[in-house]
Amino acid sequence: MHVLMVAAENDALPNAKVGGVADVIRDCPKALCKEGLKIDVVIPDYGFDTLERIHLGQLSVPFAGQIHHVDVWQLKIDDQPVRQIVLSHHYFSQGNGQVYCNDAPGRPFATDAIKFALFSASVCEGLLQGVIPVPDVIHLHDWHSACVAVLLKFDGRFTQYANTKLVYTVHNLALQGIRPFKDDESSLEAWYPSLGYDGQVLCDPRYPHCFNPMRSAINLADKVHLVSPTYANEVLCPSDPENGFFGGEGLEQDLQNAHARNKLVGILNGCDYAAKNHRNEASLADLYNEIEADLFKWMAKNQQLEPGYYIAHQRLLQFIENENQGPLTTSVGRLTEQKVLLLHQAYQGEMVIDKLCSQLATYQGRMIILGSGDELLEQTFTQAMARNSNLLYLKGYGQKIGELLYQLGDLFLMPSSFEPCGISQMLAMRDGQPCLVHQVGGLKDTVKHLENGFCFTADNLQSQCHQLVNCFNETLETHHHNPQLWQNIVNKALESRFTWHSVAKKYIKDLYQ
Repeated sequence: MHVLMVAAENDALPNAKVGGVADVIRDCPKALCKEGLKIDVVIPDYGFDTLERIHLGQLSVPFAGQIHHVDVWQLKIDDQPVRQIVLSHHYFSQGNGQVYCNDAPGRPFATDAIKFALFSASVCEGLLQGVIPVPDVIHLHDWHSACVAVLLKFDGRFTQYANTKLVYTVHNLALQGIRPFKDDESSLEAWYPSLGYDGQVLCDPRYPHCFNPMRSAINLADKVHLVSPTYANEVLCPSDPENGFFGGEGLEQDLQNAHARNKLVGILNGCDYAAKNHRNEASLADLYNEIEADLFKWMAKNQQLEPGYYIAHQRLLQFIENENQGPLTTSVGRLTEQKVLLLHQAYQGEMVIDKLCSQLATYQGRMIILGSGDELLEQTFTQAMARNSNLLYLKGYGQKIGELLYQLGDLFLMPSSFEPCGISQMLAMRDGQPCLVHQVGGLKDTVKHLENGFCFTADNLQSQCHQLVNCFNETLETHHHNPQLWQNIVNKALESRFTWHSVAKKYIKDLYQ
């Protein structure tokens, strides 16, 4: 069986990762190859011209009323059996090779939507012009590749592929890539002016004048894959953000229809367990040295010193000077409402994050949070660091810092309001660090309360905050007063396995066959 995966990210290539989808596109194809499948992966060329590569051909792509020339390359990456293909065009490498752009308010996704619409058209032309081999299954990932489904189903030039099996994976339903149907340079009719389409299938249910790529792919695919069984159930219900529930995000009716037609599948992502566990080799001195080095790099990017970096460096020096025997709580991830909504809620006259730091201080514990993202949230957590002497917030991302936090932390904090799958909890558990999680999505499917970690749940926002605070207190008490139970939980976390081998078998059985 031959599968073509189409995605925006791929961590098998340098600087092509932003989120968890990149880990999936790196690891899952290798596991599928071990099961005997032939896998090609195609992403845009964000600037891979320094890598060893072979020119497969040049495509002539009708797009936005012009013919665009797109080059197709095969990259040589180690000896792996997966064929890595990239498509080159100046639209793809603009923005200094960044995977995604940040558009001005009022024009969400505008620049990226043009880029990925051309990318999708190029993939289809690659099949038609014989430069990209035609597979048995085309597997699309998130909204960025959804226009492949639209073109294959509605553009008469591609009718020969109309019956090729289409699989669509939703990694994050919150990002849908919505754009107008027309009257904008970044709109469906501007990209594909001669396309005849069924607006009822492609429109956004909340904004009927807009094209919704994610809804389109959900409706057009033969199989729709959600990245955990629990998330696959949650998305069937409408979101209720005021009560802290995030489900179908406006697409619940389409997902219910997919479920009724037996084409909705929940399969948990996997984790790579090939690397050696370095938990017993890492030291706090290693972590602090790495943090200081990265802080200096981040500071040097601007002429003016940012307060957040100054406070973080002062806090780091304080941590180094005053050795601490209490528990180290860690958090690694993008700073978004999805991840930290509960932490900045008001609770008994302060924020939840302040309450947690106060509880942690009772046990001489410290908290280190690594992650950048929403500017207002960055400012919120910088201010929380200023208020709490046992909190170090690092506004940025350092791969080595993240690895050391997984290895050295006593408790990993992940109170996401929704989590399609989650990889951070798997990485922490892989290194023997129990997690405290909100029982949603993939977190519910991977972490079991008082077995291999700690969990809380509630049906409204205020109750969720209350349960998080209570669960954190219970966790600290367990760590301090019941070392035997704690060690059992650590051991169970370390033994937990979510392998790509088992995922690959489910892909073949439930998605591809």
